[in-house]
Amino acid sequence: MPIDVTEASFGQEVIERSRKTPVVVDFWAAWCGPCKTLSPALEAAETARAGRVVLAKVDVDANQALAARYRVQGIPAVKAFRDGKVASEFVGAVPKAKVDELFDSLVPSRADELLAQGDELSLREAAELEPRRADIAVALAKARLERGAIDDALEAVDGHEGDFGAEGIAARVRLAKQGIGEEAFATLDRGHREAALDKLLTEIESADEEAREDLRRTIVGILSEADPADPGAREYRKRLATALY
Repeated sequence: MPIDVTEASFGQEVIERSRKTPVVVDFWAAWCGPCKTLSPALEAAETARAGRVVLAKVDVDANQALAARYRVQGIPAVKAFRDGKVASEFVGAVPKAKVDELFDSLVPSRADELLAQGDELSLREAAELEPRRADIAVALAKARLERGAIDDALEAVDGHEGDFGAEGIAARVRLAKQGIGEEAFATLDRGHREAALDKLLTEIESADEEAREDLRRTIVGILSEADPADPGAREYRKRLATALY
């Protein structure tokens, strides 16, 4: 059921609450016909998500300063809050599909939940649900690499050309089949990224053209998981460029 929110309670009921659970705020008025049309769709969307999204209602006539603060110029105006800020919004009595789209954007999908679980069975189900997601494919490939199933790992990233992580996994498998980089990959699997990168960069010096390209793809794939602002990752990118050119 939606909660009625006033200017006095907005900070606690919407801003603070949204830091844990997304809150969709319906700015409405009793005289607004479209508001009455939209309300059932909003309430149904909240109910369908079983507590993962909270619906709040703000009467703009009784809370004019609050409506002005959020620049409500027409109603119904719907604003979704997450982490204390407006994450999405729309104006007007939109179709139910648009309402569902907004609510769905605020909560993890089933595939996201499975990805967070991280075990191979969950990741395989996630890949079946959203086969175009490279992040899921890469996670599944890594899980398969952990148990030594390199062909299955390669299959997991098939069709995800253009994604650095996926291309890195595929390149790693090709190298492993040639016996190239085995020590580096074992080091990487133990969680020592920098040491593994050092070993892979050393491999480039004596590799043929095809292997050099796969080593490059592997290194780029590993670095794609690092924070772009990470100075260490920037240094390894420079070292890779030097080794190649």
